[in-house]
Amino acid sequence: MPLNRRTFLGTSAAAGAGVAMAGGVAVPAEAQGRGSGRPPKRYSFTVMGTTDLHGNVFNWDYFTDKEFDDKAHNDVGLAKISTLVEQVRAEKGRHNTLMIDAGDTIQGTQLSYYYAKIDPITAQRGPVHPMAQAMNAIGYDAAALGNHEFNYGIPVLRKFEEQCDFPLLGANALDAKTLQPAFAPYVIKRMRTPHGRDVKVAILGLTNPGIAIWDKANVSGRMVFPGLEEQAAKFVPRLRSMGADVVIVSAHSGTSGTSSYGDQVPYVENAAALVAEQVPGIDAILVGHAHLEIPEYFVENKETGKKVVLSEPLKWGQRLTLFDFDLVWEKGRWVVEGAGSRVLNSNVVAEDPKITGLLADEHKKVVAYVNQVIGTSTAAMTTAEAAWKDEPIIDLINVVQAETVKAALAGGAYASLPVLSQASCFSRTAQIPAGNVTIKDAAGLYPFENTLEARLLTGAQIKDYLEFSARYYVQTAAGAPVDTAKLTNAGNTPDYNYDAVSGLTYEIDIAKPNGSRIVNLSFEGKAIDPAAEFVLAVNNYRASGGGNFPHVPGAKQLWANSEEIRNTIIGWVQAKGSVDGAQFASVDWRLTRDGVPVF
Repeated sequence: MPLNRRTFLGTSAAAGAGVAMAGGVAVPAEAQGRGSGRPPKRYSFTVMGTTDLHGNVFNWDYFTDKEFDDKAHNDVGLAKISTLVEQVRAEKGRHNTLMIDAGDTIQGTQLSYYYAKIDPITAQRGPVHPMAQAMNAIGYDAAALGNHEFNYGIPVLRKFEEQCDFPLLGANALDAKTLQPAFAPYVIKRMRTPHGRDVKVAILGLTNPGIAIWDKANVSGRMVFPGLEEQAAKFVPRLRSMGADVVIVSAHSGTSGTSSYGDQVPYVENAAALVAEQVPGIDAILVGHAHLEIPEYFVENKETGKKVVLSEPLKWGQRLTLFDFDLVWEKGRWVVEGAGSRVLNSNVVAEDPKITGLLADEHKKVVAYVNQVIGTSTAAMTTAEAAWKDEPIIDLINVVQAETVKAALAGGAYASLPVLSQASCFSRTAQIPAGNVTIKDAAGLYPFENTLEARLLTGAQIKDYLEFSARYYVQTAAGAPVDTAKLTNAGNTPDYNYDAVSGLTYEIDIAKPNGSRIVNLSFEGKAIDPAAEFVLAVNNYRASGGGNFPHVPGAKQLWANSEEIRNTIIGWVQAKGSVDGAQFASVDWRLTRDGVPVF
């Protein structure tokens, strides 16, 4: 049963409740309380939270080079969040608020990419990361590490950490040799109350165990990432023994209890609700990673029966979570008697000029960078229907990957094997225009910092891989109407976990159940030989187990590259000078029902 919103006492009101006059003499607050016939001392404060900011400072989409907008007319960015934060501080009193984040901060936009790769913060006399500048200006108190913090390697992350005026927390990011936390596991903040008794608020940071596979190249041998429940169970009692009156967890982990990596890592990816359920002593959890909006969600702790409040603000700075705590002084300590949460929408406020002015020059540099022309295209291509049709724009990714792998294997033991390639529709709004092609066009097509690998698979394994991918489609009976708005994302499978494979031909029969959908799988016009060997050009996320696709993580690695696939595409377009879909586009796969094409 959700708690009702509570009425908050301002400082003067709280002071009035905590001090009484006896014969014109003030009675000390500590002499009052329950049993004295006088009102008990109370104090209220608010913790604000963001998560999955992914490099968004401005309400700007660098992939389209215009103001951000979506169907729901959300806004993004720390400049908007800053305005909300100042409004909350004005209402509550700055000293009655804290500001935290749940991770995935320095990857996701061309702004963050630029200061990791083009004008890197790690360079001698390098710049200060825009996210550090903005978060410092807003006045964050702590931020948990997200998995994407590790995308650019440990040196970039450490430099970002150095530039922040607040700690980056990761109680389950351990040094591989000592098994001690490689980052600060927690921070304790003191809230000054009108009663002469501070409230000690502990913030424990937890990150995602999936880092061990998703960023294996960057962390292997250097860091290990045990489960969130395991480390919370270790640190929460310690924080309570240190006198923490309130314990808040900032967790880069969703609430669903599921994992995308199967049994490759023996820990749960989305474990926030499990932490609340299994670890006593937690008052609230700021949730991240899942890119969902959860204004308020209560989980009952199995041991104590106490309800723990969880909240996840929507990604990119679209929402700001507010945790509101009511405390009462009982038996010589502060006790939480009420806690709830809600979210504020950033599209109702203007950008804070303090933030936009601070980073105006950085923004201009990145806009100029993404608008650099790298070539031309003979025709426009778009991903608008690429989630259910084999479109030339996805073929572009695959031809670049296949050609890169073939060149890398040339003259070697595997040069004679056919090369297949996998690609996903990462965004349904990406496009390559007719005419000039810019960096932003390539970046919009491939927004992630994935790198390329070559893995050895058999025909039978390729079929298994395709069957797994085909779970993305909702089973739709032959003759039934097909609504593309409801056709995909079955089982909450995101677009980036559906792979189209080029270099062979196949049909996906969406009338059939999962595991029996791939039909007419052929290579060079003949039914595929289950024992035949193929090279799969595959991104490192998939190769390391992202999405839990079968066979690939354990397959023999024939080659790997440290260059981002996006940059490989940019280089390919620059070398060709012109992109002509007629030279590489082909329909390798289609959706069918009982042999009849759906489209």
